[in-house]
Amino acid sequence: MTRLLTALTVPLVLATAAALAVLGWPQLFRLQNTWVAAHAVSLRGLEAAVAVGAVVLALVLLLFTRARPLRRLLGALIVLLLLFGAGNAGLLIVRGLGTRVPATAATATATETTDAVTVLSWNTLGDAPGAAAIAALALEQGADVVTLPETTEATGEAVAEAMKAGGRPMWVHTLAFDQISKARSTTLLISPDLGDYRVANAAGSGPPGNTNVLPTVVAVPADGTGPTIIAVHAVAPIRFEMSNWRSDLDWLATQCGGGNVIMAGDFNATVDHLSGREASVGAVLGRCRDAGPATGSGAVGTWPAFAPALLGAPIDHVLSTPNWQTQSMRVIETEDAAGSDHRPLVATLSPAP
Repeated sequence: MTRLLTALTVPLVLATAAALAVLGWPQLFRLQNTWVAAHAVSLRGLEAAVAVGAVVLALVLLLFTRARPLRRLLGALIVLLLLFGAGNAGLLIVRGLGTRVPATAATATATETTDAVTVLSWNTLGDAPGAAAIAALALEQGADVVTLPETTEATGEAVAEAMKAGGRPMWVHTLAFDQISKARSTTLLISPDLGDYRVANAAGSGPPGNTNVLPTVVAVPADGTGPTIIAVHAVAPIRFEMSNWRSDLDWLATQCGGGNVIMAGDFNATVDHLSGREASVGAVLGRCRDAGPATGSGAVGTWPAFAPALLGAPIDHVLSTPNWQTQSMRVIETEDAAGSDHRPLVATLSPAP
């Protein structure tokens, strides 16, 4: 038994190191968009917690074993797990565990420029929170743009009516792939203060006009002045939708290739999954930058709402092209019991100097 353990120690350690490398940084192997690796890397907080638990278990075993080869194996595994856990924790800290104001936006925040745009995004799980709750949150946040994946036109109109009554009228734009499932509707609300907008993309599924399974709304200013505003809903990377998921992210990257874009919604992807689709330095998708990491909130989980935020997956985003800078962004944790499985997030953007 001792000889067998001695012979297996190096192969087991190498195999474990390789597996942890793939789970910790799949981009290195171009596996961030593949089955299993994509799911594992989306929950870095959980990965770090599991690594800590595994280290504790290994330490307990180490205390009770006298076999020298097993002690060597456990010792090596403990080191690997500590590195893995520390690496994930470090990335979470770098991406941001809470809210801070980015240095580049300090002046804009202080002056509260009138050109600022506040974007609220919330996947409502098929209208689950109800129009009153959605409108109340949008009014509370002073939203100029509201992106609502899995929200029907009827609910969007009810939200707009409630917001109008609250002194903040909104135009409603909805695309639905069918009327069978509320998940196949996406609604976008835009303040008239931003001008008149029209939906520019096709209602049918799939490129070149839309995402494949769930609708994305692309709205452009009628007079050509102002940002293109995109309400995103990419399909989840479940086993039989991996190809559509990758295609959705590719298509969204092309939509973020213009010069003036604000894009928000449920991407069903973390910044790890978006890796490789950036077109410029500092971007995460096409030419767009993510408001989350820019404000120290990039690691706060938006899904599932029932899990602690730092153990969840940050798969909802507010992105914008470099002509916008982020004044603030935060994940809203007060609506966890509202009925949706996603947390809403709100970001305020201002024109870059």
